[in-house]
Amino acid sequence: AMLLKYKYSSKEDFADHDSGVDAMIDKGFIDENNLFIAGGSAGGIATAYAIGLTDRFNAALVAKPVINWLSKVLTADSGLGQIPTQFPGMPWEHVEHYWQRSPMSLVGNVKTPTMLITGEEDLRTPMAETEQFYQALKLRKIDTVLVKVPDSFHGIASRPSRMITKIEHTLAWFDKYKKETSDNK
Repeated sequence: AMLLKYKYSSKEDFADHDSGVDAMIDKGFIDENNLFIAGGSAGGIATAYAIGLTDRFNAALVAKPVINWLSKVLTADSGLGQIPTQFPGMPWEHVEHYWQRSPMSLVGNVKTPTMLITGEEDLRTPMAETEQFYQALKLRKIDTVLVKVPDSFHGIASRPSRMITKIEHTLAWFDKYKKETSDNK
């Protein structure tokens, strides 16, 4: 594990996660032909960043992510509090640093089919963050779908019906990209 101060998200952060996947494969715990990646909130950021650095995953679920740190810290309810803990200074003084930590900076590399899901009322990671990535993937002709959870804030699975919706969408998306192998026939 590494110290993430001013390095979240980053190639170093991704390397930490990716080495964990490699270790699981080496131990025979997971099927390397059927790798999927999913995360919400901080995990959504890490997932969106990861698929910009690798195409090893069959499909991705990116839930309630930050896609562009420049816009996020200036619009979200938690943005101002994140500046002193995650960034070396104000966004207009460190544009490149904010951009390098943004999954949007890597969207030109993405090949992984990606489902995005966010609550329509999310103030922590506003819907505009998710929509930026969705539109960029559509422009690149990457298979993608956007699920907007109505009347939902950052805790999109806070009600049983919403949790079921999230799980059903995720399973259907991953099943669509699951490869048949001798182990799972």
